[in-house]
Amino acid sequence: MLDEAALLPAEEELPEDHRSGFVAVIGKPNVGKSTLMNAYLGQKVAIVSPKPQTTRHRIRGILTLPNAQIIFVDTPGIHKPLHKLGEYMVKTAVAAIVDADVVLFLVDVSQMPDEEDELIAQTLKKRYKGPVILVLNKMDLLKPEQVKPHTEAYLALGDFQEWMMVSAVTGDNLDKLRDLIVSFLPPGPRFYPKEQITDVNERFIAAELIREKALHFLRQEVPHSVAVVIEEFKDRSPDFSYISATIYVEKESQKAIVIGKNGQMLKKIGQAARREIELALGRRVYLELWVKVRKKWRRDEQELRRMGYVAPKV
Repeated sequence: MLDEAALLPAEEELPEDHRSGFVAVIGKPNVGKSTLMNAYLGQKVAIVSPKPQTTRHRIRGILTLPNAQIIFVDTPGIHKPLHKLGEYMVKTAVAAIVDADVVLFLVDVSQMPDEEDELIAQTLKKRYKGPVILVLNKMDLLKPEQVKPHTEAYLALGDFQEWMMVSAVTGDNLDKLRDLIVSFLPPGPRFYPKEQITDVNERFIAAELIREKALHFLRQEVPHSVAVVIEEFKDRSPDFSYISATIYVEKESQKAIVIGKNGQMLKKIGQAARREIELALGRRVYLELWVKVRKKWRRDEQELRRMGYVAPKV
């Protein structure tokens, strides 16, 4: 009889000094956390937009190197919450800090530190005892006369093991930051197969891409009141999927804005989202969107849970 184990593909032999671990990417809203993670992975795993508080969930992005596996944990921006959704987002970010092997404290170096940066620095002092790398992002927007005062102001926020100035948009110094991260990871095996780049499922990706397009096209408070729930996701064939999703808002007036005159805004969101979803899934998609009102859902814990926002214990 044949040995079944002999028929299985041999596991790739890892170097003796192989490192692996979880790297929490934290910072206030809109400093480039998702952009940084996507840049390392070479594709969009976390949605991005110019609007603050785009990221609402903890999302893992997996970067496998010959000598290491870095599991980036993209987090919501830490801020002073104004409602239950904000509280959920802050708790999600803080939980990622507690569980991390390394923390990247990402800041916008083109601006001076503010109260939110100071809040995060204080949270790190209280909650985390491991290595923290201060990442001065958006160096491409930094004026020469700002370099010294801005850098010194951020370094004064805490005791950091290392710091690095980068641009997640242009890619400047990302290779150096990657090597620095690896140097702080503990020795260990791979936690995920080398071809896997995230642990989120296709339903989650579809919902987030729909929300990203709503953020892109809608204005003022409306996009922040949007939640997306996938109602149905069926693979009709190996190269075609049917997706039905509901866009929730908090007011009837917001519903009218999302739908738009003669349904034009909803059509625009749907067409843009469908293209992104097809690119992400690698197959054709028929996307059907609905818009419904859930009054003050961001302030209602029961509604938050129903939409998948379950805060971790910290």
